[in-house]
Amino acid sequence: MNLLQQIDTEKLPKHLAIIMDGNGRWAKKQGLLRAFGHESGTKSVKKIIQASVELGIKNLTLYAFSTENWNRPKLEVDTLMKVLINALKKEVETMQLNNIKLNAIGNLELLPTNAQKQLLEVINSTKNNDKMTLTLALSYGSREELTNVVRIISEKVKNNIISIDAIDDSIINEHLYTHNLPDVDLVIRTSGEHRISNFLLWQIAYAEFYFTDILWPDFKEQDLYEAILSYQKRERRFGKTSEQIK
Repeated sequence: MNLLQQIDTEKLPKHLAIIMDGNGRWAKKQGLLRAFGHESGTKSVKKIIQASVELGIKNLTLYAFSTENWNRPKLEVDTLMKVLINALKKEVETMQLNNIKLNAIGNLELLPTNAQKQLLEVINSTKNNDKMTLTLALSYGSREELTNVVRIISEKVKNNIISIDAIDDSIINEHLYTHNLPDVDLVIRTSGEHRISNFLLWQIAYAEFYFTDILWPDFKEQDLYEAILSYQKRERRFGKTSEQIK
């Protein structure tokens, strides 16, 4: 029985999040510029999106560009933006065919105007699709997101829109970028790093983690299946004992 056949489609993560890491190191190993690693990484993005929608995963979030990534060399940042724009242009038809809705989270106003324009065009054209929501975390940082939430809620308390006693998990969730998404069930990080890197800190409170040494451009469908199988073998207790959840 192959890996795909072993997956229980009734126990898929409702929300899968992936930290796509290792493009630069992959390029360096090939003796290429980092830009080639980002180009090659888009091929893995396409394969994993396709495999996820075929499995029946309803929500897939990809960490594409962090707030800290703006500190990288200008040439690399410019390349990443060009890769983003080209990928959006090329994949919009595939998203429509697969009934995928595109979503984006982060400080999107920092993106170049042409990147914002292309992103919004695809978001608008796919907004009625409902088989899977694909969320791109762009110019995203979880600390910035949570700081904004505190600021917005504080302003509402100040203006008597929200009572301070009413603030709970649900109120905070309503003000997150991800307010329309369920909490993350599984986080995958490639390239051998074991960090969260300021990614969805609130949303991954009870997520399972899967780390692999595979560099992102080499991450294929079979690797995704292995991660999901590992997830399905785990007992998720959410603070309870094993006896309580049986």
